[in-house]
Amino acid sequence: MTQTSPDTVTAAEAFLARLGAHGVDYLFGNAGTDFPSIIEGFCRARETNQPVPTPIAVPHENLAVAMAHGYYHATGRPQAVMLHVNVGTANAICGLFNASRDKVPVLLFAGRTPITEDDSIGARNVFIHWGQEMFDQGGMVRETVKWDYELRTADQVTQVVDRAMAIALSEPRGPTYVTLPREILAKETSKSPAELSAVARPAPPAPDAAALEQLADWVTDAAYPVIICGGYGQRAGDADTLAHLADSHALPVIAYRPRHSPIPSDHPWHMGFEVGAHVKSADLIIVIDSDAPWLPKLHTPNPDARIVHIGADPLLSDYVMRNFPSHLGITGQSSLVLAGLDAALSERDPSPHAAARREVVDAAQADLREMGIKAVEVASVKSLSTTPWIAHCLNAAKGPDDLVVTEMVFPMHLMDFPNPGCHFGLSPAGGLGWGLGESIGLKLANPDRRVIAVVGDGSYMFGNPTPAHFVCEALGLPILTIIVNNAMWGAVRRATLSMYPNGAASRSNDAPLTHLKPSPRFEHVVEASGGFSECVKNAADLPAALERALHAVDVEKRQAVLNVICEYADGAAAADAKR
Repeated sequence: MTQTSPDTVTAAEAFLARLGAHGVDYLFGNAGTDFPSIIEGFCRARETNQPVPTPIAVPHENLAVAMAHGYYHATGRPQAVMLHVNVGTANAICGLFNASRDKVPVLLFAGRTPITEDDSIGARNVFIHWGQEMFDQGGMVRETVKWDYELRTADQVTQVVDRAMAIALSEPRGPTYVTLPREILAKETSKSPAELSAVARPAPPAPDAAALEQLADWVTDAAYPVIICGGYGQRAGDADTLAHLADSHALPVIAYRPRHSPIPSDHPWHMGFEVGAHVKSADLIIVIDSDAPWLPKLHTPNPDARIVHIGADPLLSDYVMRNFPSHLGITGQSSLVLAGLDAALSERDPSPHAAARREVVDAAQADLREMGIKAVEVASVKSLSTTPWIAHCLNAAKGPDDLVVTEMVFPMHLMDFPNPGCHFGLSPAGGLGWGLGESIGLKLANPDRRVIAVVGDGSYMFGNPTPAHFVCEALGLPILTIIVNNAMWGAVRRATLSMYPNGAASRSNDAPLTHLKPSPRFEHVVEASGGFSECVKNAADLPAALERALHAVDVEKRQAVLNVICEYADGAAAADAKR
């Protein structure tokens, strides 16, 4: 065993210390034979009180990345994830897709199979060390990360961490990936790291002043402008910025397939969650952080409308094909663009169309309320639960500051989120299995707040529930998970019906590759980790079941799972097409 001198540390120790210096709170890891120097480094740090991230064992890599994803949403601070060589990386790629499309900075590290076959510390000494080597391990993830690298020498380890952090936090934000060969992690280094003040983290891009003036002119001229948000609202202060803009200048806002709350749900200019009717009549459409602001096959914008895209990368240049019309693109951190637009509009006379816009928004809000009332009325008399019924019951049971994760298409118009930063939806990548890890990461950062995850039966299975419930018990994180269980890949069924509405599959009660029967007794999985569980077979029983589950979470400090047996309605696809 190599002993370091007082003036030297191993690269692994320097690596952990540098993560700690950057304010990384946790290293989520699933260890392998490439981890010995990391484990030794943690133990030495414990003996010397060296500030390093807290290590958390997460028995599946997809879960680990989702936990880092959720922790960032809660804190705004990137976290580190370490994986076992290529096989661990392969398990993490689904979560990595989600982080990439959601613009979430995750510092992803992976061991690399030892390079040498003998005569060096860390050389190959296990059978798998030959089979796990790749010609280009980073190539597995290169399309989904902003930067990847392989550590070459022990002396550069702090520089590599610095660069990974700086690139991850530059706009548009996103994950980075670094492989760490076992031999190099074990080598000693005496190189002093640079002062953190000398490590550049670029300021967010500010919008072009001329473009802001152009947009302000268009807003002033518009009779009926609409703002469409998708991923906006991720950062602290975002919702307040948009709420002030909308309120000050009579601008309707639509949260289309939202991943966050762009403005409070009770804001007077919040016009709902569907775009179809509004883009047909709008003469100015302002798209903010939205991957697909409407569906061209279903929605037809006003051909005379001016269309503006706003974001750190308004073209979404990492998307292979994306050709929504754009008469003006403004590059900048979206909240800065909106603040600049607010200032530019404040120098102009109020819009003469404000009263007419108010009437349109009032009518849209009234329609939304009526639609919600009817949906709940229909759901309340059914024997099996439906998503409107679950949303209605959950909304009645939750508090205004509870954090709610939805990993499925959910009737958001039946949910109240008066406070920003309380809702988290799946990224545009749609990589299933995110919801459980996201909720654990949120709870880890907010131990005193209630966290509720709403997932489908398929996404629950993808979420690695046994590792997820293990982590919750190990860390003492009581979370409520609601499984919306229709024993089916509902999205697959809807997609099939949308293409073949009168086809053979529409007439089948057992279309292949669609049903998930017999449905497992999901509620028993959490029992292995000491959690509360219940299967809710009747819709009328759901309110009481929610009360019991939340008692277990709040009072008993136990995680809880409700397996809610649901019906599936083919009409969802048709209704979606009309919106």
